[in-house]
Amino acid sequence: MRQLRLTDAWIRWADIPGSTDSVRVFLHGLGAASTFDYSEIAVHPALRTTGHRSLLIDLFGFGYSDRPRDFGYTLTEHADAVAAVLDAEHVRGAELVGHSMGGAVALVLAARRPELVGSLTLAEANLRTGGGAWSRRIAEWEEDAFVARGLATFTSAEDDPAYLTTLRAAAPHALYRSAVSLVRAGTAELGGFLAEFPGRKAFLVGADSRPYDEEADALAAGARILTVPDAGHPMPTQNPAGYAMAVAEASLL
Repeated sequence: MRQLRLTDAWIRWADIPGSTDSVRVFLHGLGAASTFDYSEIAVHPALRTTGHRSLLIDLFGFGYSDRPRDFGYTLTEHADAVAAVLDAEHVRGAELVGHSMGGAVALVLAARRPELVGSLTLAEANLRTGGGAWSRRIAEWEEDAFVARGLATFTSAEDDPAYLTTLRAAAPHALYRSAVSLVRAGTAELGGFLAEFPGRKAFLVGADSRPYDEEADALAAGARILTVPDAGHPMPTQNPAGYAMAVAEASLL
């Protein structure tokens, strides 16, 4: 586990050795953690044969990273924190693999710091204004109420044991502010960021998610569509092998 201090908080990530000339960066979705979701995926034979070094970054508020109260948890702030990690690791032209909110963060990062991003592999990333169903439900609360009782309400209704593992570890204020950012700020630009990105771009869709509206948006933005079988939106944990093979296929496009 590696860490970097940004102001008064530490962001942390797992570093799986490989070629320093080819780095794959994994970014998790809302309420998840890259160190949990991607540990099996990053070492899957389909990906290890490509020789990439892998960085599994836990965004602030999630997983092993700190949960600063004075951090805004917007997409832009998350992207800037990831950029600081890549700068510290002297990474340029990385392959970004982002699931859901992590895909939105990857798009913002690619727009703000294009030299850091060589390709995008986005798994059901947010491309439209208004976020997803999960983030919209969270954003309906006021922050104080969500922190006090909202997260407990959500976890009591969640039946996915893998997601519960990371959701219970998430800071309520981080979960809330990240969801609000997805819903209320900046997401109108995400589809445009994908269309403008000049590098290789792939969009993964879980077979059980179809029909998935943003699949058409990704196709119109020039992304290659790949399917993860036997999985819906939580595809990294529902079918890690299928997810790894889709990421490997995206790397060859």
